[in-house]
Amino acid sequence: MGKNDFLTPKAIANRIKAKGLQKLRWYCQMCQKQCRDENGFKCHTMSESHQRQLLLFAEDPDKYLDAYSEEFFDDFMELLRRRFGTRRVHCNIVYNEYIQFKEHIHMNSTKWETLTEFVKWLGREGYVVVDHTEKGWFITYIDRDPEAIKRQEAQAKKEKMDLDDEERIMKFVNKQINKVKEKEGEKEAAVYTELQRKNEEEKIAFSLGRSSAESSSSSHPKDGESSGSSSHTKLGVPKDIKSKSLPSVNPLKTTAATKKGGSSSSKERKRKSALDEIMEEERKKKVKVERTDYWLHEGIVVKVTTARLGDRYRKKKAVIKEVHDKYTAIVKMLDSGDKLKLDQAHVETVIPAQGKLVLVLNGQFRGLKATLLSLDEKKFCVSIKLETGSQRGRLVEGVQYEDISKLAEQSL
Repeated sequence: MGKNDFLTPKAIANRIKAKGLQKLRWYCQMCQKQCRDENGFKCHTMSESHQRQLLLFAEDPDKYLDAYSEEFFDDFMELLRRRFGTRRVHCNIVYNEYIQFKEHIHMNSTKWETLTEFVKWLGREGYVVVDHTEKGWFITYIDRDPEAIKRQEAQAKKEKMDLDDEERIMKFVNKQINKVKEKEGEKEAAVYTELQRKNEEEKIAFSLGRSSAESSSSSHPKDGESSGSSSHTKLGVPKDIKSKSLPSVNPLKTTAATKKGGSSSSKERKRKSALDEIMEEERKKKVKVERTDYWLHEGIVVKVTTARLGDRYRKKKAVIKEVHDKYTAIVKMLDSGDKLKLDQAHVETVIPAQGKLVLVLNGQFRGLKATLLSLDEKKFCVSIKLETGSQRGRLVEGVQYEDISKLAEQSL
């Protein structure tokens, strides 16, 4: 077996060393050659091939530095985005994973001398959020992908709608519970007690032939008659009245007539249950508060949201002059005076300052003018005071942003 044979211990050791990562300072980026020790790196720098590469680098050094720096930046950011996402991570952890790839672009071939300098540059350029602690430099990737931004906006809008729906349902349930409690409280308020007699010797008698009118007239004796004689009467009728001649009445006929005449009135006077009243009230309320999918109205201020018209009109305010087919409007731009025909989906409502007039665009108070009192930014709703209509002066809370808009003419 020869001295430099393939299976000699030295050859095997050299192959094992060549597989692993070596010192960064003994790597030549121009030649893409990794040396195992200082002596090998020195011999490489004195070689003819290395000298030729140095001559090429000397002709345009900025070209090579920029190319290596751009490649290093792209690979580093791709690893940060794919591996760690938007999580906060130590920069050394990212760099250690990056250099595990043996053919990576080394730091000494870029325009950044140290990893700290590279991290600071990323923070200044706005690619990552950088914060320095006692444990070192931490970075957080900023995802500026348009699709990711759209997903975040859609998720936030969905959470807002779910929250609004849950709040409406909870308010409705609580209202129904309070109504049922009030009804039960009224029923419990009527307390029935036992019959109490002040005079045990007083006789009690019942007459089926007497009508309600006669009993009411007989229960109040005329002036000059003694009240003490009532203790020996039937159903509170004095003796002198009882002794007078009364028309003969058949109790069975009177009872039948009373039942026949009072059957219809008893049905009308029959008290409805609490559930029936709640259902009827909600049915009426549903008719009143019926919402529509169109809200455009003349005389309100809107903001253009579509990007199809360019930056000249986007995010600019306009006044609706005419409404066609409920979903299309002719608007006049406030800054330039141009007139445009826009769809309802291309504009949004404008919330004015507190104390300004607004127009209710949807819901129970649709078409009424009101004054904006306060805003709740967490729940995306406002409180208003009605200025027109039959309920003028009423305070309405929890009105959604999209249900009101600023009036162009601030007058009632």
